[in-house]
Amino acid sequence: MATYNGEKYLKVQLDSILSQLKVTDEVIISDDQSSDDTLEIIKSYKDSRIRLLTDKKFASPIYNFENAIMNASGDIIFLSDQDDLWLPSKVSDMLEALNHSDIVVSNCYMGDEQLNIIKESYFAWRDSKKGFVKNIIRNSYLGCCIAFKRKLLHRLLPFPKHIPMHDMWIGLISEIYYKPVFLQKQLMIYRRHGGNVTTMSADFISTSTLFNKFKFRLNLLASLLGRVLRII
Repeated sequence: MATYNGEKYLKVQLDSILSQLKVTDEVIISDDQSSDDTLEIIKSYKDSRIRLLTDKKFASPIYNFENAIMNASGDIIFLSDQDDLWLPSKVSDMLEALNHSDIVVSNCYMGDEQLNIIKESYFAWRDSKKGFVKNIIRNSYLGCCIAFKRKLLHRLLPFPKHIPMHDMWIGLISEIYYKPVFLQKQLMIYRRHGGNVTTMSADFISTSTLFNKFKFRLNLLASLLGRVLRII
């Protein structure tokens, strides 16, 4: 989980996650030097499964997430935003799917600030599906709905500079090397509100000029080519 000034919704999210985890699981939280009560809320749990990282300033959700991922020690890595709600079977359903794939993307409900459902299916709203070209044009990989095996890290990390968002990068690497599974079942409520950190970055891309959209994707393709050649 990457956090930044997330005090308003953080407890609901953490409660929904911790209730599904085993004693041996971990929650890695990388905080981008929050100035509100985010850190106090996290520390109040006094839960040995939570590991809080606070020593770096990123000013970017992309590299804040990268820091959390780099510090994860588990064989399976779930990505989480700070302001959503995991539904009770999210972990178990995604772990089951990961028995047959290296990366899984679940569907989700879209909710307002109070978690009232405003769209029944993110997949339907976004026209989410597999395919490299499709996901260069319109990203289907919503980070907070992704879980993947640790073995992907040598291809995913480090995140390149100038990528539009980390989830798009993860999705395209997965399209090149792996066989992603898209679960149609909604396993969380994706909370939409004016302060979403990751959504603000994604919305900037969606409202950019045609030139900037082209530039974003050109940078992304160049980074993908560089990563493929590096691994070869």
